[in-house]
Amino acid sequence: MTKRIVVTGMGATSALGGTVADNWKNLLAGVSGVRPLEHEWVEQYGLPVTFAAEATVRPETILDRPTAKRLDVSTQFALVAALEAWADAGSPDVDPERLGVDFATGIGGVWTLLNAWDTLREKGPRRVMPMTVPMLMPNASAGFLSLHFGARAFARTVASACASSVESLDSAYHHLQAGDADIVIAGGAESAIHPITVASFSSMQALSRRNDDPSTASRPWDTDRDGFVMGEGAGVLILETEEHALARGARIYAELAGTGVTADSHHITANDPSGAGAARAVRQALQAAGRAPEDVTHINAHATSTPVGDPAEYTALHSIFGDRVREIPASATKSSTGHLLGGTGAIESVYTVLSIREHIAPPTINLVNQDPAIPFLASNTTQPLTDGPQLAISNSFGFGGHNAVAAFASYDD
Repeated sequence: MTKRIVVTGMGATSALGGTVADNWKNLLAGVSGVRPLEHEWVEQYGLPVTFAAEATVRPETILDRPTAKRLDVSTQFALVAALEAWADAGSPDVDPERLGVDFATGIGGVWTLLNAWDTLREKGPRRVMPMTVPMLMPNASAGFLSLHFGARAFARTVASACASSVESLDSAYHHLQAGDADIVIAGGAESAIHPITVASFSSMQALSRRNDDPSTASRPWDTDRDGFVMGEGAGVLILETEEHALARGARIYAELAGTGVTADSHHITANDPSGAGAARAVRQALQAAGRAPEDVTHINAHATSTPVGDPAEYTALHSIFGDRVREIPASATKSSTGHLLGGTGAIESVYTVLSIREHIAPPTINLVNQDPAIPFLASNTTQPLTDGPQLAISNSFGFGGHNAVAAFASYDD
């Protein structure tokens, strides 16, 4: 029997703020989280891109010093968002063997790894921290969240580039459907704004180079888009079976109605321009939800602001919705947050849940001249959603050809 899986708590930290409330307020206000990078290494290495969307609240200012010192920054972000989400869910009293973690990252502890390499070269092996490997490993966030919250059902890690955290929601959805847990802490985190990643993404011509005007650099669907903007932070959703949530009197934000995961098998970095794999992921999510394309009322698009990626997503969605895709309010929230890589799908899922709960689509800022080949129904300001029950999809696509889609539905409309 198919179970209803519901969202009972949320946490978020990004360039728009250190809490869900601050993220949502600034997102709706059209704030850009993209700013110049004020680090000496920008000039030291002569980086061609000098801006990014760094988180406004540094996690080490929230966590106690001993905890922060033994965690990479990506895991620090994961813990900060998870603490908020857990408290938001009412700090549920749950059997540890019925509590699981499905958590994601695209890159993981890059700062720990490369700082340790510098230490090794400059000071020798005795100065390398014993905690280096536990801090840099991709499963560090899932493992530490399991330890912190006492989750003993499982602690799973997904690393599928920019699709990672929606794939973690997919994993959580299936774990809950299978009866492996009653509650799952799900989401993703990333902190990879580092000289090596900036240099590498720049070399592949993936990043915007709008150094003279960073706040307008992330401009999905605009004719003048020239690449994505790196972001950082984390998003966490507390997911549980409806039965368990109702039994403990939890507040329910929305239903995670279905998920879809596919692969392009096309190219290690480029989207399949036909959009076939992305379209299959959308169909899977809607099929799992038991809904039809005409039921969708909002789209939170992947929309990275790259010349090639944005049209491919439109092609995929047009194959699902036909010309109606031009009538569904769509948002490209990376225009405000930048691209959180492995954490992006989780924080965008938080935004999607709030969109359907409050019947409002966030703005797509910096959209001055919309590309006629990408005619989504988008706006520089908020758009109202229709009255009545909502069904929204949140898309994430990643290097390696990963496609992941989450469908969220109103719970009490």
